[in-house]
Amino acid sequence: MAIGLRHLRAFLAIAEEGNVTRAARLPLGQPALSRTLRRLEDHLGARLVDRSTHHLELTAEGHVFRDKALTALAAVETALDPRELRSRPLRLGHTWAALGDHTIPLLRRWDRTRPGTPLDLLRVDDRTAGLTHGKVDAALLRGAVATAGLRTEPLLSPATDRPVATIEVTNTDEWFIAIAAGRAVGVSTSATPSNHTHPSLVYRPLADADT
Repeated sequence: MAIGLRHLRAFLAIAEEGNVTRAARLPLGQPALSRTLRRLEDHLGARLVDRSTHHLELTAEGHVFRDKALTALAAVETALDPRELRSRPLRLGHTWAALGDHTIPLLRRWDRTRPGTPLDLLRVDDRTAGLTHGKVDAALLRGAVATAGLRTEPLLSPATDRPVATIEVTNTDEWFIAIAAGRAVGVSTSATPSNHTHPSLVYRPLADADT
């Protein structure tokens, strides 16, 4: 059974739309789209989409495969991009603040020592800063990363002490607002003050903090 890019594109269209009818905007049509999905599931030996409701939902296996399919398609598109035959940039992802005060010196040094390989610094607000979706080649991450297929190297190690209660936020702006409202205090790296300011926030150094 030949499985190719059309199977990946069909699955991703269904995953994005949540409905086979709407996903049939591809040149396959609804019946062919359903057959393509079944062939992919038969090949993988796993159910990728839960069809028990009108609005389709990805199964646990479907969520895992979606990341793999996105990475595979991104790799193929990169390989077939004629611009990639020339000076392909190294894409370095980050979630926020990058390397703080070290960011600009890093970019300047890179341009000076590796003029033939551009370095693109890309902010991608997800847990792996774009790695699992193939958006970047390497990334600066914070916290433990358990995603399969990634190789990590520690740069700095924060303290292991944790607060007894926390407030969960989804981005930097929400983090600032929670602190400014007096609902919490925040602990961050030295990269943050030089990149983010807020009239209701005051930064104080932790003199006894770990490295």
